[in-house]
Amino acid sequence: MIHAALIRAILPLWMALQTISPTATQHWNAARQAEEQQHFDVAVSEYRTVTELEPAFAAGFVSLGQALIEQHDFGSALVPLKHALEMDSNLIAAHQLLGYAQLAQGYAAEAIPHLDRAHEQAALGIAQVEVGRFAEAIQNLQAALLKRPNDPDLLYYLGRASGLLSKQSVDTLLTAYPDSSRAHQSMAENYFVLRQMAEAEKQYREALKQRSDTPNLHLELGQVFAMTSHWAQAEEQFRAEVKLRPGSAEAAYRLGDALLQQGKAHEARAELERSDHLQSQMPETLYSLGKAAALEGDAATAEKAWTGLLNIEKEGSLAAQAHFGLATQYRKQGKMAEAAEHMREFQRLQTSRHVSEQR
Repeated sequence: MIHAALIRAILPLWMALQTISPTATQHWNAARQAEEQQHFDVAVSEYRTVTELEPAFAAGFVSLGQALIEQHDFGSALVPLKHALEMDSNLIAAHQLLGYAQLAQGYAAEAIPHLDRAHEQAALGIAQVEVGRFAEAIQNLQAALLKRPNDPDLLYYLGRASGLLSKQSVDTLLTAYPDSSRAHQSMAENYFVLRQMAEAEKQYREALKQRSDTPNLHLELGQVFAMTSHWAQAEEQFRAEVKLRPGSAEAAYRLGDALLQQGKAHEARAELERSDHLQSQMPETLYSLGKAAALEGDAATAEKAWTGLLNIEKEGSLAAQAHFGLATQYRKQGKMAEAAEHMREFQRLQTSRHVSEQR
């Protein structure tokens, strides 16, 4: 259903007032005043009177349709808006409002030509999602977001369109090429999301058997092993990915983290520093780099990494662990005030996390 926020006020059609009678003009003015006061039932009644007094006045029917939409009576709005377009097919306001009303009623296919004519990309994108035209929907929703950034409805529909287009593509892949490397990779990714790691590993290995040089395959298989704490196997896969893609900051980070999990702090630090060089300000890399430096007794580098992380992220588990690490470092240095401050932040974030998990 179309959200009320998508309904835009139509510009006053005051120029047309010259063609209607004084009595109709009085009702027109009363209707507009009622709209301003959000008395839409009064506005509907007054606009309806205008259409009865001036049956050839297309603007009256457009405004009646708009007032009915504002009242959320989308079904009733269809009749006057269609009638207005019968009188004048070039009324953009009527196309816009009729498209809204039809979309709200579930007639997405019928709404599309009217919304397209009105260049109403937000509602047009929503209608295209409803009829399965996902690629076009994404294009229009992205354009609408440039005008209305962070609109929750647009973000929702863009996410939905992107997800459905992705599913459509994957379904086509699995149907047309069920035994291809990419099909096995796609199935592995689904198993990974479902936490079925044995099946995910099986599918990734089949994909690698066919195309061992495919980017991300070793990385994703490594993450399967990381999820089950098989760090030596994870390291092997991350090393293979780093060899294939030495410019990947994520691959370097993953290898560094796997090494760190096995206590190989010196090797881990080298990979983590390389990851940070390839792409700076990755919070995960900064946290692990700080941890590796701390294990090697390099307090200055650890402090720099964790402070850098906290300049990027103020909340969340990584921020909490950075505060804990800094508290530990400052305590060792005898900086008790700083240590206490970071420990308080750690405890605050931990408490917030527990409260959130209990909700």
